[in-house]
Amino acid sequence: MQLKELSERTGITPASIKYYLREGLLPPGEAVHATRASYTERHIKRLQIIQALRHIVHLNIEQIRGILAMADDGAPRLAVLAQVQRVVLDLAVDDGDVTRTRAGDAVVRLRNWPDADSDARDALNRHIAVMESLGITLPMDLLDAYSRAVDGVAGFDLDLTAASTSTDDAILTAAVGMHMHSQLMLKMLALAQASHAIRRFDSPT
Repeated sequence: MQLKELSERTGITPASIKYYLREGLLPPGEAVHATRASYTERHIKRLQIIQALRHIVHLNIEQIRGILAMADDGAPRLAVLAQVQRVVLDLAVDDGDVTRTRAGDAVVRLRNWPDADSDARDALNRHIAVMESLGITLPMDLLDAYSRAVDGVAGFDLDLTAASTSTDDAILTAAVGMHMHSQLMLKMLALAQASHAIRRFDSPT
């Protein structure tokens, strides 16, 4: 298909498509002659990913380029998904080594998660350290309840991502899922807290 048809099928202006081509987010089409190229269904899929990452997940061009470059370079899916998580959930903080916390280690043991370093584990440890510095206690029953709840959700999310046949599909599913599902969890938690409060404090005496 030509650029005009690619634009019509995706709803993206020719100017934007040319911009994505210049920025290296979209692979070049097959040259037909000096000023014209032909595009395929792969270009449609890639444009859908770019649009989703920009307008649903709200990533910038540099962040999108980093994720797509890993996929295009043939990086292992685990590494690509780790990069998606790092960027979408804003986990990476360049503040040197992160000290493991007893509460963080306890969560890993409770759920039998792999005892491996990751941006996600560092982010949890940083957050726990802040809570502890404020005198907020984290009893084992709280850690157990919270980690049990998120473990089930994470397993469900990964099942959806694992079902993706291509790395591009996995990126789209994971990025949009992480962004929207994390917001869904926060909203459900807010509703649950409100509901418990209503039952406890607003019931007739």
